Amino acid sequence: MQARDISGGVHLHQRGSVPRTPRQLPGSAAGFVNRRQELKALNTALASGGHPLTVVVGTAGVGKTSLVLRWAHDIRDRFPDGQLYVNLRGYDPGLPITPSRALESFLSALGIPRTEIPSGTDERSALYRSLLAGRRMLVVLDNAATVPQIRPLLPGTPESLVLATSRNRLSGLVARDGAHRITLGLLNEPDAIELLGKVAGGHRPKQDVTRFPELARLCARLPLALSIAAERVASHPWMTLDDLISELHSETARWTALTAEEGEETDAVHTVFSWSYRALPTAAARLFRTLALHPGPDFGSRAATALAPAEPGEVQHWLDILTGAHLLEQHARDRYQFHDLLWSFAMDQARREEAPESRRVLSQRVLLWYLRTADQAQKWINPNEPRVTLDPPDDAPEPIAFDSYAEAVGWYDLERGNLVTATRSAAAAGLLDIAWRLAIVLRAMHMRFNQFDDWITTADLGLKAARRSGNRPAEAELLESLGMAYAQSHDLPRGAEHHQAALEIRRELGDRTGEALSLNDLGLLHLRSHQLNEAKHMLEQARALFDDLQDASWTPVVTANLAEVLAELQQYTTAEDLIHSALASFRAAADAGGEGNALRLLSLSRRGRGDAAGALNAAESAVAISFQHRNQMWEGYWLLELGHAQHLAGSPDDALATYDRAALLQRRIGDRVREALAWKHAADVHHGQGRHDRATELHTRAAEVFQNLGTHWPHATTLACLAEAQYAGGRHASAQDTSTEALRLLAPFTDPTAQAVKARIRALG
Repeated sequence: MQARDISGGVHLHQRGSVPRTPRQLPGSAAGFVNRRQELKALNTALASGGHPLTVVVGTAGVGKTSLVLRWAHDIRDRFPDGQLYVNLRGYDPGLPITPSRALESFLSALGIPRTEIPSGTDERSALYRSLLAGRRMLVVLDNAATVPQIRPLLPGTPESLVLATSRNRLSGLVARDGAHRITLGLLNEPDAIELLGKVAGGHRPKQDVTRFPELARLCARLPLALSIAAERVASHPWMTLDDLISELHSETARWTALTAEEGEETDAVHTVFSWSYRALPTAAARLFRTLALHPGPDFGSRAATALAPAEPGEVQHWLDILTGAHLLEQHARDRYQFHDLLWSFAMDQARREEAPESRRVLSQRVLLWYLRTADQAQKWINPNEPRVTLDPPDDAPEPIAFDSYAEAVGWYDLERGNLVTATRSAAAAGLLDIAWRLAIVLRAMHMRFNQFDDWITTADLGLKAARRSGNRPAEAELLESLGMAYAQSHDLPRGAEHHQAALEIRRELGDRTGEALSLNDLGLLHLRSHQLNEAKHMLEQARALFDDLQDASWTPVVTANLAEVLAELQQYTTAEDLIHSALASFRAAADAGGEGNALRLLSLSRRGRGDAAGALNAAESAVAISFQHRNQMWEGYWLLELGHAQHLAGSPDDALATYDRAALLQRRIGDRVREALAWKHAADVHHGQGRHDRATELHTRAAEVFQNLGTHWPHATTLACLAEAQYAGGRHASAQDTSTEALRLLAPFTDPTAQAVKARIRALG
């Protein structure tokens, strides 16, 4: 494991574990009424067995989610393998939930550890379909905006049922995917009156029921507006219903005077919102409107406290008032969210009632809270990464102080989407110092879990903020962050471009530690590209700088990286001297990851010298460390070296089992290059055992991956091995074509290993 080249957390997932049975359905709405025709249509579609995908569509606030959740709870026993639920937030003010993010949530609920979830959407979707194949599961996709948001979340087999809700008609799902569509309209008058009676009837005199039809009309028979109005009526039993309706009439007039003509439903919704809002206590009303300034779609009470400077107990009391008035929804323990219509209303009130400077200060407070709490999480999640100086103002909200790694990771999981949005919001608001600092802090966590999309997004936002603020050190740090993200996601040219830019800035600034770090990163990137002389040059410079700086933590890391390059150049004696030096330092520092990586390198060098027993011993010791720490990121990488040592030691069956395990782990992690390397090396074993067809199959599969990713060295060497397998299997013409392409790709490489590969190909004739 090269420094900053692989990251991964410890987890306790056991091999062969049984997938979990998730129970993710939220509770059904208490005020649900009737919808008999729609429920009958849903039951008919289920009984027919011909519609494993049903979409419920209709206008905002009409009760789509309430209907789907009520029916889902009614039928959940028919799906014994569990229920999955995601709010896709297709109409929220921020960005919708991407299919990739939704799949990550589903895979986690199905028991896949974070470090084993692939990084790409296609790979996540394929794993998701594999896990659901043959299982009877209920999948609810709430608030979808588009067909592309839904398609990757569809199971591949018909045993499961998918329910989706949307304001759009989703015609593509009906036409192409055979979805059954149910359109939900407004409640009829009797049902609207029944809903009012369910919530408010027990709190009003019997004669008030005669006025419910007028109240239903004022609410346009829209369930969202009816629920809020009913709660208002129920919570003011001392006021006559005539007075309450008169208030609502007055609010209608006020709203009409303030807004353009938007249609009966929109007018009714806003009128009811205003009516309920003006009845709130002053402090609760201010919290309601300032919560619209929160950067993400949902939040906890600590984030709310950052927006409403007060004691946590007071803020919790106000949150309870808002949820009781149906102006805010509590969807999980200490997690709150707006209906998107209510968010729009709250933001409108914030703009009307809070001065621009007040809104700016409040936004800054909540963004500072995210920055400081993320910094606290970094201390647990990735403590070896450099910390950022925060310099918060004296009145900045206090962050969460985590007591364990698990607490910090739990917070990161919960807030990851908000952290991306917070970075974007800070940049958009001109709070540039918060934006670039947050991007640097988040790198330490994103890199730990290979969250490349979030990593690249936040780093790019931070880089632009650093440039706008003229902060050159921060600019260099974020260029390096992007270089690491691109390199680790196998976009090597873009990685090199960003690392080189960071190096140039650090040299201009005289930042010797930063210069050494950039040189190390460039050296690793050249090593990935098999540009060994360039890698050696960069790493020698980095090591000399760290030696001069007497940096005890980075010197052994760079020493090990340089040793790997020397071993690849077949300079084994010098490489092993460096490996033993680094190994001693890692052991003295109790750095298990560094120790295991050094043992991997020792096996690599010993193999090069033909010492099969010594290589096997070192590789087994490395893998044992990964087992001790239950770290499958380490295990997946170091197993590749163990397979090589087993093959050299004359244990082909053991080597095949090891490569198979390595491929499985790399697939779960989402590292397509190392998964393909496991296939390639397994193919080498099959070729050596005379199974040339199997070798050809695996080499071909690996070569396709390398070609698609543009990784020229492994592509070239795999084609060379493929040509040998084809030739041995009697496919001489194919072998000739493959050899020609392999030699073309190998032309730029001149190191001893490359020369040996070229000689083998030419020997085929």
